[in-house]
Amino acid sequence: MSEKDTISIHLVREALLQSCEPGAASHEVLLKVGIEPRLLEEADARVPATAYARLWRLLARRRDDEFFGMDPRQLKSGSLAFLCQCAMAQPTLAAGLNSGLGFLSLMLERLPAQLVHQQSLAEIVLLEDDPQPRRAFTYFTYWMIVHGVACWLAGRRIPILAIELRCAEPPFCDDYKVMFSENLRFDRPRTRMIFAADCLDLPLKRSVQELQRFLAHAPANILVKYRDPQSLASRIKHDLRHLPAHTWPETESLAQQLCMSASTLRRRLAEEGQTYQGLKDSVRKELAIVWLAEPAISFSDIAARLGFADTSSFYKAFRKWSGSNPGHYRSLILSDAD
Repeated sequence: MSEKDTISIHLVREALLQSCEPGAASHEVLLKVGIEPRLLEEADARVPATAYARLWRLLARRRDDEFFGMDPRQLKSGSLAFLCQCAMAQPTLAAGLNSGLGFLSLMLERLPAQLVHQQSLAEIVLLEDDPQPRRAFTYFTYWMIVHGVACWLAGRRIPILAIELRCAEPPFCDDYKVMFSENLRFDRPRTRMIFAADCLDLPLKRSVQELQRFLAHAPANILVKYRDPQSLASRIKHDLRHLPAHTWPETESLAQQLCMSASTLRRRLAEEGQTYQGLKDSVRKELAIVWLAEPAISFSDIAARLGFADTSSFYKAFRKWSGSNPGHYRSLILSDAD
């Protein structure tokens, strides 16, 4: 994680809210981790992700709670290590997740969770019995731990198709979209994370030495590896989202618009680990999962909006992107809690 990667000051305020007295005490904490207290008053301020990680660790040590005091039961220091030890002893990601979620359900009073496998999709559901939802920051902190550990266990990023939350949408969501998914849905009947079920079969082969390295850098390494919002790939994706798919330029036309040659465009995207086709597929997937949550939009309409020749082509592409067919995804995302 590089120093150019940043976190919104809103998340710093949220971390301090239940973990530190306001005023001089919180200013002292911020200075210790290299964050200027004056930034708390700046709405658009951002801080290095590494500094945010140092804040997390300091607050966890001071309270002996790795969950910022957001549950009546403390997630005592060492809980993340024990969670990883339990999960990595399992043969597959499914078994590792079940082990880890079982541990967190014992430790946290208000956030019991269950892994549910439904055909080509899987979901982690929070089984809350309190009619009052938690803060968005509480939910996203939970997802950061669970998703971050799952990615480490599998040795790859687990793509999230959607996250639904019982709480109202907070005024700041950009960082959460980068961390998890563009498809965040609020004021839902239940809180859950949805992803492709084929990830559950991934084998776990982590060693004790790898665990030690992982814990030495946590939680910085389970904060998403932020991309520079000014990167070429990010700017191209931004532009594609605001154009009808049938008007998306070919590589040569795009390069001309960006005042560079096609070979330079390909090289610069490759330096960021991207291809233009990959960016188009990524935007199509983002738009598809948003429109599939709207029952009034038919599959043929979505296919046309995304620039596919027919519905069958859309079906094939969506299954390739997500591991699920559109109909199953729509039925799951639109299902109400019992």
